[in-house]
Amino acid sequence: MFLTFLVVIHTLVSFISIFLGMIVLSDLLRSEARPQLSGWFFATALFTSLSGFAFPAAAFLPSHGVAIVALLVLALTLPARYRFGMLGIWRVIYAGGVVASVYLLLFVLMAQMFTRIPGLNALAPTLAEPPFAIAQGLLLLVSAGFGLLAIRRFRPA
Repeated sequence: MFLTFLVVIHTLVSFISIFLGMIVLSDLLRSEARPQLSGWFFATALFTSLSGFAFPAAAFLPSHGVAIVALLVLALTLPARYRFGMLGIWRVIYAGGVVASVYLLLFVLMAQMFTRIPGLNALAPTLAEPPFAIAQGLLLLVSAGFGLLAIRRFRPA
């Protein structure tokens, strides 16, 4: 019962985090920074990464590795935003960190989609097949493009 509740909450918060992250990314591209919105994004992204460790696992999984990387990204992005005011190099760290955080959330979402959607699972049942690699590669390229744009355009007031 608790595990089912955790799965539902984890999944719901993950979707909320992706949605908020897209808005925060959009703000970066317009050189805006809404403190409350970014705060909610960071809170949900942290919850998503941390709550993933609450699921039972017999061994260290790739999802654990992604969560650790996501937490490390947030460990740099949060001080860039709240301690260093996005000034100097911290502007680049903040913008890049937001994009990397959104990318990692989408990376996991895509892996979950290939695992759970029958049509996608048929294309890449072990997630080691070319269709999954191509989809992840495209996601990485698009994210890198947005990252470069965000770093160039974001100039907080």
